[in-house]
Amino acid sequence: MNSAGTNEVAKIERRDFLFELGTEELPPKALPQLEAALRDGIAANLKTAGLRHGAIESFAAPRRLAVRVRRLAAQQPDQAIRRRGPPLRAAFDGSGAPTRAAQAFAASCGVALEALGRERDEKDNEYLWYGGTKPGAATVTLLPQLVSAALDALPIPKRMRWGAGEAQFVRPVQWLVMLYGTDIVPATILETVAGRSTRGHRFHAPRELPLRTPAGYEKTLLTRGKVVASFVVRRERIRAQVIEAATLANGRALISDELLDEVTALVEWPVAVAGRFDERFLSLPREVLVATLQDHQRYFAVEDTRGTLLPWFITVSNIESREPAVVRRGNERVVRPRLADAAFFWEQDRRAPLASRIEALDHVTFQAQLGSIGDKVRRVAALAAKLASTCGAQPARVARAAQLAKCDLLCAMVGEFPELQGVMGAYYAQADGEDAEVATAIREHYLPRGAGDVLPATPSGMALALADRLDTLAGIFATGQKPSGTRDPYGLRRAAIGVLRLARECTLDFDLRALIEQAVAAQSVAELAPRAATVGDEVYGYVMERLRAQYLEDKASAVTTEIFDAVLATAPRSLLDADARIGALVSFLALPEAASLAAANRRIANILKKSTAGVAAMIDASLLQAGAERSLHEALLRHQSTVEAALARADYRGAFTVLARLRPEIDAFFDGVMVNDPDARLRNNRLAMLGELRALFTRIADLSRLPG
Repeated sequence: MNSAGTNEVAKIERRDFLFELGTEELPPKALPQLEAALRDGIAANLKTAGLRHGAIESFAAPRRLAVRVRRLAAQQPDQAIRRRGPPLRAAFDGSGAPTRAAQAFAASCGVALEALGRERDEKDNEYLWYGGTKPGAATVTLLPQLVSAALDALPIPKRMRWGAGEAQFVRPVQWLVMLYGTDIVPATILETVAGRSTRGHRFHAPRELPLRTPAGYEKTLLTRGKVVASFVVRRERIRAQVIEAATLANGRALISDELLDEVTALVEWPVAVAGRFDERFLSLPREVLVATLQDHQRYFAVEDTRGTLLPWFITVSNIESREPAVVRRGNERVVRPRLADAAFFWEQDRRAPLASRIEALDHVTFQAQLGSIGDKVRRVAALAAKLASTCGAQPARVARAAQLAKCDLLCAMVGEFPELQGVMGAYYAQADGEDAEVATAIREHYLPRGAGDVLPATPSGMALALADRLDTLAGIFATGQKPSGTRDPYGLRRAAIGVLRLARECTLDFDLRALIEQAVAAQSVAELAPRAATVGDEVYGYVMERLRAQYLEDKASAVTTEIFDAVLATAPRSLLDADARIGALVSFLALPEAASLAAANRRIANILKKSTAGVAAMIDASLLQAGAERSLHEALLRHQSTVEAALARADYRGAFTVLARLRPEIDAFFDGVMVNDPDARLRNNRLAMLGELRALFTRIADLSRLPG
């Protein structure tokens, strides 16, 4: 940019811009995502519009979403315009007079015909052209559309209408602030007219609060509105208050990120309050207490330094009461019946052994086309039995664990706390005197529940966890309900990732293809048999695509999509085998011989693909004429047994190291031998040798899929 242009940019006025959308209480679990999406959407739209700006800050509270843009330029930069017109042969007639096409082009550019220039293209054709400058639009005229577009793009699964209007949003809109500097941006968004007044806390400061400038937004809300507008600031304030309250109770709070985020999204003016519950409830399993306090009441549980729960909880109120004792007693009164219900369920469930519910599983539907939960249990048991030896598990334990794994779904406690499935089954099995590993496997077969979760520690738990996920994958694919990019109601992506983690992190070397085939064959879907192989391929492909994603998302990995495709082309039956092949290929590609051998493999693949005549099954040594082809054949014979031995023990790195020694003979062959010889016998014999050479490489990976 020249100095004049730089000066023009410097002269453009800049002011802060504030957008706030006030609503009824927003969905708490979606609030962080909505905040980030709105901020990113406005940032992207400003970039598209070419509007320069400084830092972008976002705010989110139960009743508001806001974005502030620092030092936003008051106007777009002028835009250079360059338009090509008609070719000269169409712009002027034989006498040189301008045609209608030339005149129309000049008129569309808003200039006289004489002001148009001429240019030539790469084919030396000459055209009319126009070069000019379009003044940039004023920012205030662009902001309403930029903001509206960002709101329309928010990830809201279902929008709602309110009142008599047609506007739609996740919750009814109550007010709208749009300030550019001290000026209101003229706009109507979601049928709400923009102004300069925000609103404070629903109870502490429900009045309108005028804003003079965007810079004073948080301070006005904090000091006059009793609202901590920043989600991050409010979150840390809650964390500090909860820690302090737990310390005063001689304990430490259990603070999960999920609960902290949800509580932050529920309050505008957080005030932590400690409460107590009856010590008799401490006899309940820890998970039951935590689920009651955390998942159902949004309270923070408290434990001592040994990790034992204390009869305390911390709640975060959205109001600063003059009588905090009343708030405390109210929350204690609410939690007492919840804990009493949990204690009742605990006692009721233990009146009958867990195993007494096995038969009843046949009367509970798992999925309409896949039968009952009892049917699923039998399928999982068969798969787990196949996996027992791989996992180092005793078959009898695996069989018993599979039998009992789903029984707690019929227990009252799990009916009330679905998140405790598996956990309660383990407690009940233990109380019934079942084998300790069987009880643990019931809990572990749901692991891992999500990214970063722990894996099963017992052999029976590993076998059961794998079998359960493979059955679910096979069953849902068999019904034709494959997951899409946005829809995965059965959690198949999570199931596939679980299979990957179990295999790779627990070092379980099982035949994935065989297990998938068994799982698919066991499904009760009507008319499945003719397409069972296709369904099996789909499940295998889905799992392998998750493996590809793991490699590509790992920034420390040197694996590219082409490397993965080269290994996938060999259809490895084991996930550990796939890992070994990928690792070997990455190492091989670091060798100096790799580029030449990869190129040779691509050339061989193309030659064999184009060959119309049948390739001989075996090489006839008597037909080898040229020295280069005899040398390649001798090198193949010399190294083949070593490569085969390495492949037999899955030493793919060793096999590649030996194959790399073939480079001189392969290069010499292609330099000195004509493969497509006119003599059909010689041609087919050479093709047979190339086929044998390619077969050796593709036992590890298809190098022809690597880029040139």
